[in-house]
Amino acid sequence: MRLNLLFNIKIIVKRGRCTFSPKKRAPRNAKNKRGKGIDYPFEIGDEYEVDIEDMTPRGDGVAKIKGFPVFICNAKPKEHLKVKITDIGSGCADAEIVPS
Repeated sequence: MRLNLLFNIKIIVKRGRCTFSPKKRAPRNAKNKRGKGIDYPFEIGDEYEVDIEDMTPRGDGVAKIKGFPVFICNAKPKEHLKVKITDIGSGCADAEIVPS
């Protein structure tokens, strides 16, 4: 029995896991979520003229401003619109059509 216990401990240590330690490791992508954020090329309230490139399954239009996707309600593909940024999410933004 004693030999069996020592053998199990060696396997656990070789794999880099320690079941006796209460400290947990941070996930691999934790450093990406801390400190640095995404630098958006726009702010809430900015107005842009965009071309609608695609549609989402919900029916929103998708345009890109400097590579970032912007979702616009009630927009049709290949439409040229003036939009105002209303919300910035994780890697994308929402906008509304500015009446002209």
